[in-house]
Amino acid sequence: MSAICTDPKMTIGMAAYDDFDGVYFTIQALRIYHPDVRNKIEIVLVDNNPDGPAHQALKDFIKSVPNARYIPKTDKSGTAIRNCVFDEARAPFVLCLDCHVLVIRRAIRRLLEYFEAHPDTRDLLQGPLLYDDLGNIATHMDPTWRKGMYGCWATDPAGQDLHNEPFEIGMQGLGLFACRRAAWPGFNSGFSGFGGEEGYIHEKFRRAGGRTLCLPFLRWTHRFARPQGVPYRITWEDRLRNYLIGFKELGLDTADMESHFRSLLGDSTAVALFQKIRHELDSRDMEAQRLVEPLPGLAEVPGS
Repeated sequence: MSAICTDPKMTIGMAAYDDFDGVYFTIQALRIYHPDVRNKIEIVLVDNNPDGPAHQALKDFIKSVPNARYIPKTDKSGTAIRNCVFDEARAPFVLCLDCHVLVIRRAIRRLLEYFEAHPDTRDLLQGPLLYDDLGNIATHMDPTWRKGMYGCWATDPAGQDLHNEPFEIGMQGLGLFACRRAAWPGFNSGFSGFGGEEGYIHEKFRRAGGRTLCLPFLRWTHRFARPQGVPYRITWEDRLRNYLIGFKELGLDTADMESHFRSLLGDSTAVALFQKIRHELDSRDMEAQRLVEPLPGLAEVPGS
């Protein structure tokens, strides 16, 4: 059985969907290459398919990991499931990883030291992505549309030296991000499936008085290739719905997004998808409004 860390300084959490190999190597790398923080952290694994073929192996593995917890979760899937990491975290600070991300030596200790020096931070903390050659990096994403995604990898020279000071960026991929648990603004509960989070969550931090900082020492590498395919659903409809929900929540103009998807998918396909999703979202809004409106004659309680 895993020992319970009653007073962790930081929660390291990840969500998985039938990705035993990714979870195994990410967690074992944390244990092997970051022993200097083992008594200061807890690990939370959110299994987003606890009835799937990997669930028993994941449960058995987590039992062997000190200060680790296995959380089955089926009511949401995709991007928004990472909210559960923050819901389950016992520590005041949270590092959220994709379940197939590796972090360079000493980076987690330095992240903890940063939090100790800035205990009331409102910022979202991220670091440079290391490409597979382990030399080239991407410190942030430029806010442009490409291949159905918002954000293109880019590099600021200020991130080349891992000893440089943190600097502000607009957005970055969310394979690795950290913040104070109480400062987490959350993904929209309407998100479903893959996509829509980059740029959106960064803007939510800014509107709450925070920034997104690149910490040059917080370097990570990400397994992108999936030669056997991904086990979860990825559809254009889910992605467009998430973008529309996020843009609506933030009051952002959708003209560039719609133009991009018309070019990518073709006018007829994109327009039909946008119309279908907007009708669905409008219907949801109308139903939600109906549920909060008082019924005629019940607006006041007699004698109140």
